[in-house]
Formats: sequence, C-alpha cells, structure tokens
Amino acid sequence: MLERIRVRLRHLSGTDIALWLISVVLVVLIVVGSYRSLTSGRYTVRQWMDFVIFGLAQGGVYALIALGYTMVYGVLQMINFAHSEVFMSGPFTAYFVANALDKAGYFDSHPIISLAIVFVVAMTVSMFVAVVLEMLAYRPLRGSPRLVPLITAIGASFFLQYTFRGLYGSGVKAYPDIAMLHGTWNIAGLNIQKTLVVVFIAAILLLVGLYTFVQKTKVGMGIRSVAEDQQAAALMGVDVDRMISMTFAVGGAGAGAAGVLYALIFKQVHFFMGFVPGIKAFTAAVLGGIGNIPGAMLGGLFLGVFESLGPSLFLEGLGVPASYQLKDAIAFTMLVLVLIFRPTGILGERIAKRA
Repeated sequence: MLERIRVRLRHLSGTDIALWLISVVLVVLIVVGSYRSLTSGRYTVRQWMDFVIFGLAQGGVYALIALGYTMVYGVLQMINFAHSEVFMSGPFTAYFVANALDKAGYFDSHPIISLAIVFVVAMTVSMFVAVVLEMLAYRPLRGSPRLVPLITAIGASFFLQYTFRGLYGSGVKAYPDIAMLHGTWNIAGLNIQKTLVVVFIAAILLLVGLYTFVQKTKVGMGIRSVAEDQQAAALMGVDVDRMISMTFAVGGAGAGAAGVLYALIFKQVHFFMGFVPGIKAFTAAVLGGIGNIPGAMLGGLFLGVFESLGPSLFLEGLGVPASYQLKDAIAFTMLVLVLIFRPTGILGERIAKRA
C-alpha cells in the first residue's frame, strides 16, 4: 500500500498538486462558511427548508432543459448551445396566448385548461424550433469536425435570439398572474408556496414521462440505438435522420415546458431569458454525466438546491457582501470544478464505443 502511494506521488505533476490544493481550500471555505452560517442563528429551520424547496423547483426546470443537452450529445456527440434559445422560444410565444386568455377572463374561470393550453403552445413552438434547427443548421454538417457544428450552434443561438427580439420586441413581458396559485399549502407542517409545489410536481411528472418515452417506446428504442451506433442502427433498418429529429423534438418539448415553469416562478419572459438558465442546465448535464438522462435529472435537482442554499449557507458565513448576487457564480464555478476533477460527471458518461 505504501509503495503504491509513493508511485502515485512520484507521478503527480505540478498542475495536479495545484488542483488538489485548490479543491482542499474550497472544501475548507465551504465547511467554515457553512458552520458560521448555521451557528449564527440568522436563519431558522423553516427558512432553510424554504431555500431547499425553492431549489428543488428551480432544479426541476434545469433538469428539463438539461435533457435536451444530454440527449443531443448522446446521439450526435455535440453540444447544442442553441438549446437555450429553444427554451426561450416556447414560453415567449406562449406569453401572447396566456395574455389573451387572461384578458378574456379564462385564467380566472378555467385556470387548469388555460395552463394546459399555454403548455401545449410552448412545447409545440419549442419542438418546432428544435426540429427546424436540426434540419437546417446541423444535418448538412453531419460528419464534419466537431468544431464546425459547435460554432454553428453558437451562431444559431444568436440568430434565434435576435429573430425573436425582432418578432416580439426587446422588452420584458410579464406573465399573467394566476389567482389559483396564490398563497400556500400546508404540507408536512410546512407552508409552501403553491407555485413552487405545482412547478416541482409538474417538472417531476414531465421528467418521468420523457424518460419513460425514451426507455419504453419504439421511437425511444430507435433513439437509443442511434446513440449507440448510427451505422449499425441504419443497417438494422432504423431511419437515422428521423430518430435524430425525434431527439431534438423530445428535447425541445421538454425545454418548452421548462420555459413555462420558469415563467410561473419568475413571472417574466424576454428574448435573452434562455442564456443563463441554458448555461446552468448545461452545467447540470455535465454534473450528472453528459449523455446520461438520469444523470441530467439528478444534476439539475442538485444544482438547483446548491444554488439556492449556497449564498446563504457558506457565502454569508464567509462575510461575502451581497452574497445572493453571486448565485450564478456558484453554478459556473461548479461547472469548472466538475470539468477539472470529474469530467464524466456523477453517473459517468454514456458514450458509444467506436472501433
């Protein structure tokens, strides 16, 4: 055992030592900050639970967006950075439907049906945008070096942003208020905002539904076969182009639904709304294991809770001023650390073996 340790120490480079020192320092800072926050008594147990509940609802949204990233990577081995605009396109378009329903009084008289209509519109638009994006931007580049579709995805992201800015304007649109979701529900002795409960339950149901679709249906089997080996799948009679389009369609539908849930939490939409949630969802996908669907779900929930708790748990304990404004930095720092120390993520990376 000692000899093995000596061999490993001899093979450590200066970079390895620096990275381990950074990780040790970060762990110490997190432990010290958390200890000070928990022992200061500034927040009650109820308030800590509120942070966790909000984080779970937010994490469910991240997980739904992350599914699109991880499915496309699993099939095409590329990162679709335009997926954040797919997420934006659905709820931004559905805002006008929601606003019309609200002015007509349907949100008050038929809130469930109205929400269902908004969800269908958002998911349909995001699905359409994702499929068209694949057909026009990515399909002609299939087989090109990986850098080419990556640059194309970044360009497509800007194109979609400013297309929707031109169509719908650059202003922030306020989503209609839903009276049914006002107030709280008492669950296990905790008064939880109705919006957060609905968002979390809806996100979990959608995640389970999408995962079941991929795992249990014939189309899902085709998607998984293409992800494993495109050439072998084609030889077995699988329509590869159709399965890739279905991958984008499923990911787009999930992103559209996530967009409506995001709008229910934050009450607003705009042409640039996809950028930060998109980066965080990508972080969640990497954290869980890019290409792994359960990993994306787990990574989204973990990131949502960590981001919600982090500013109050360890940043305030370290005396950081305006700590909540640094919640985005927490997510991006986690992305860098995961890429450095565990690039395969929590559940590992599912990559087809190439001959």
